[in-house]
Parts: sequence; C-alpha cells; structure tokens
Amino acid sequence: MIRKEIFKGFLVGLIATIFGLVFAIQIFGSSDDYTLVVKQAIQQGFLGKLMSIGALLNLGAFFIFLKKKQDHRARGVLIATILVLLFTLVIKYFSE
Repeated sequence: MIRKEIFKGFLVGLIATIFGLVFAIQIFGSSDDYTLVVKQAIQQGFLGKLMSIGALLNLGAFFIFLKKKQDHRARGVLIATILVLLFTLVIKYFSE
C-alpha cells in the first residue's frame, strides 16, 4: 500500500514536470514545434534550465500532498524531483 502511494506521487511529479516543461517551452520557445525547440535547447545548452523551470510545478504538488497529509505521495514527488535533478545534471555536464 505504501509503495503504491509513493508510485502515485512519483507519477504526479513526472506529469507535473512534463506540463511545466511544455509551459516553459511555450513561454521561452521561439517556435510552436516542440521538437524544434528541444533540439535548439540542446544545441544552445539551455535544456537543463528549461527542465528546472518545468520542475517548479512539483513544488506545488509536494505542498498540496503535505497539506492533505499524504506524506507518501509527497515522498514520491520528491523522488521524481530528484530524478529530474540527476537527469538535468547529466545533460549539463555530459553535453559539453
């Protein structure tokens, strides 16, 4: 039961990050084509920054779960955020 709740929080964290990334692309991107914007972000080296902005939605999900006393789901969101952090670090240091 606890693992199921953590997994639900993890999924919410990943979905929130994806929505945040799409939102950041809409705001900061120069085109409506997501693949083109992501390719440009990789080439110019700011994909990690876009992902970090996208992960800001996890902050809201985390605190909502804490307020509802759903600590295990909040833990899942935290795990998803750490995974995004690691992925961002890999992109930043291995793409140079």
